[in-house]
Amino acid sequence: MRTIIEPFRIKVVEPIRMTTRDERLHLLREAGHNVFLLRSEDVLLDLLTDSGTSAMSAEQWAGMMRGDESYAGSPSYYRFEEAVREVFGFQYVIPTHQGRAAERILFQTLCSPGDMVPSNTHFDTTRANVEAVGARAVDLLVPEGLRPSDVHPFKGNMDVARLEALIQEEGVDRIPLVMLTMTNNSGGGQPVSMANVRAVAEVCRSHGIPLYVDACRFAENAYLIKLREEGFEDRSVREIALEIFSWADGCTMSAKKDGLANIGGFVATRDEELARQQRNLLILTEGFPTYGGLAGRDLEAIAIGLREVLEEDYLEYRLASVRYLGEAIAAGGVPIVQPPGGHAVYIDAAAFLPHVTPLELPGQTLVAELYLEGGIRGVEVGTVMFGRRDPETGQESAAPMELVRLALPRRVYTQSHVDYMVEAILAFAQRRERVGGFRFTYQAPVLRHFTARFEPLYSLA
Repeated sequence: MRTIIEPFRIKVVEPIRMTTRDERLHLLREAGHNVFLLRSEDVLLDLLTDSGTSAMSAEQWAGMMRGDESYAGSPSYYRFEEAVREVFGFQYVIPTHQGRAAERILFQTLCSPGDMVPSNTHFDTTRANVEAVGARAVDLLVPEGLRPSDVHPFKGNMDVARLEALIQEEGVDRIPLVMLTMTNNSGGGQPVSMANVRAVAEVCRSHGIPLYVDACRFAENAYLIKLREEGFEDRSVREIALEIFSWADGCTMSAKKDGLANIGGFVATRDEELARQQRNLLILTEGFPTYGGLAGRDLEAIAIGLREVLEEDYLEYRLASVRYLGEAIAAGGVPIVQPPGGHAVYIDAAAFLPHVTPLELPGQTLVAELYLEGGIRGVEVGTVMFGRRDPETGQESAAPMELVRLALPRRVYTQSHVDYMVEAILAFAQRRERVGGFRFTYQAPVLRHFTARFEPLYSLA
């Protein structure tokens, strides 16, 4: 059959509160034109993030009922540990309440002030945790990854030549680890090829530098390798995932993505001494090593989700949903990062709104207008998220790309919801020349996009 259907049945439903454009205009103004500050009940279709927004399966809910809440030595932890070892192959597994906690523990135990951490592209919390310890996050994305309209199967790859040059220039002692984000969220949700994983690993091994993977969307990346990389079409996604991690020394993961859970994460490693240090830090801020800030029921949900996410019928549906949205709006003239990746469609706001300059925040403009048009909440991945403001001069610098991410929650929305998204986006496209830009009225010094407030440079009425 050519039609790809959702490989599940709906057992529980949650109502969506319908709103009018006038209501949404009032709500947006009250939120300082920052969709992060909206109440979720005032959003029709929430594409802000795919993190923690998955619909859990009947098996996961059943597993939660056997969650053991013992402070130490819970059997729920050992089932969680077994699942992580089975899927990722790392011996030492340290649970955390979510991915950014795993990042904090990793960088606090490996990095010192003045160090550099190369990556294909660091995401916002990863970059913030690197900088919080006085190190510098360095992005080494391949050139194709910075050209949204170019069609390339693995635009998430790291530039291996630039990595080698950085190591030669800065010295091994200044680079405590290399990080590969899979898929590359800040780079348009694009996958990393197995060939690139191997090449990066070989450079790291030749210099004695540990390689870590940000594994949030590892299953989607593995499936894209199966679909796009020669020699992997007959390999199972589980086998491909295991090979990816066989090249790495450890990983961090937010299980709120491809763990199909609503909370949780972990850091994993092959290094026993490093694991001991990380567990000591975990106890200080997260909890005992066999719960790490999580309830036993959440450990159970993650253990089941890590296995369910590798089911290829699910992954086929997941990528087809994202591809359908991307291809439909692209056919209507909306520029997107090509080709669509695994978890989201990224609109190229700079190309879509060429009359709005980067410092007038075209991504933020598009995010606001999509909410007004159809009650859709996306997220800006551009100058608001990754630009810089000089604390002394107040001078703003722009990000390399101006994107708006439409992240599809897993197992949540149906085909008609996606058709509605397409209709709303194309409706805005008809009037995009009439919009202006935005400016900041408030911004925090770190991770400003979460709490910033804005005002429009044009009339929204």
